[in-house]
Amino acid sequence: MDQTTTRPEPSAPTAVPASAKPRSRTRLGRVRRWGDLPTAPRRAAIIVLLLAVWQFYVELSGVNPLLVSSPTEVGQAIFEGFADGTLLAATGTTLQILLTAMVIGMVLAAVFTTLATWTKFGEDLLVLLTSMLNPLPSIAVLPLAILWFGLSTTALVVVIANAVIWPISINVSMGFRTANPTVVAVARNIGLSGWRLVRDVLMPAALPHTISGLKTGWAFGWRTIIAAELVFGVAGSGGGLGYFINDARYFLRTPDVFAGLVTIAAIGIVLDLAFTFVERRTVIKWGMKEAT
Repeated sequence: MDQTTTRPEPSAPTAVPASAKPRSRTRLGRVRRWGDLPTAPRRAAIIVLLLAVWQFYVELSGVNPLLVSSPTEVGQAIFEGFADGTLLAATGTTLQILLTAMVIGMVLAAVFTTLATWTKFGEDLLVLLTSMLNPLPSIAVLPLAILWFGLSTTALVVVIANAVIWPISINVSMGFRTANPTVVAVARNIGLSGWRLVRDVLMPAALPHTISGLKTGWAFGWRTIIAAELVFGVAGSGGGLGYFINDARYFLRTPDVFAGLVTIAAIGIVLDLAFTFVERRTVIKWGMKEAT
């Protein structure tokens, strides 16, 4: 009896879904490779790209040099400004005034938020003051500060401190209110109250909000002091970066105008790195926030 062996016919090749195909050259792959790079090289590459676009625009568009200076001209102006001390002195003056106002604003914000934590009156006072003064542009207080203190550094400090207090107070009070109620209850049960409760429990719990408030307050302070110094420069007084920019504008030194603006931007980058360093050593290290 013959037994014929039947071989199974080869099946048609199964089509591979497009989603299963390697996508190493797709845009998603490029984004992933870009995201795998450390933060500093990524952002440095973006800065270089922006400077290149700026340089090409100035060279190819034929724009009036009184309107836009090239990065090379701005870099030369920054070097000369720091070499002869004019830009360095202006930067130092602005930072000194801003740091003084920041310290005053931080102390007052701590007082307001602590009182708001202790008493209902303090809470109502903080809510009322932040509702009235936080939306108010701080530069609008400058004329009143000039009437009170004249064209002086004190007037600048008062205006900047007013810009700093309220964003810090809002963020810190939010951190106090969102603290883990179980932890707060345990702290009260073991006898913590008043200043010890604020110092040992609420302040550590509110640290992410505090850093966020300091960032916002610093940004508000920067904008306020530059605007105020521009006004002081028009009035014939000053000496900070705002005065430097206004003086360069008056004498049509466009590279110096850009040099002042770039200096402000560079200081902003440095301060952002400082805040990021503090976050990594505190809230990220303690698991209160994910690293980016």
